[in-house]
Amino acid sequence: MDAATLIAVVSILTAGLTIAIGSIGPALAEGRAAAQALQAIAQQPDAANTITRTLFVSLAMIESTAIYCFVVAMILIFANPFANRAIEAASQGVGG
Repeated sequence: MDAATLIAVVSILTAGLTIAIGSIGPALAEGRAAAQALQAIAQQPDAANTITRTLFVSLAMIESTAIYCFVVAMILIFANPFANRAIEAASQGVGG
C-alpha cells in the first residue's frame, strides 16, 4: 500500500468518525434542550414566547457544532492537504 492510498484510507475513516461523533453529540443536546424547554413551558405557559425564542437560538448554536463537523469531514475527503504533500513527496522520490 503506497502513501497516497494510506492517506486516503485514514482520511475516509477519520471523516466517518467525525460525522458519527459530531452528529451524536448535537442530537443528544438538542433533545435535552427541547425536553427542558417543553417542561419549562408546561410549568410557565405565560413565558412560552420567551422560552421558545431562547430555545431556537440555543438549537441553532448546538446545530452549528454538527455543521462544523460536516465541513471538516468534507475537507478531509475532498480537499485533504496531506494528500497533495504525499503526492509531491512521491514524485520527488521517483524522479524529480
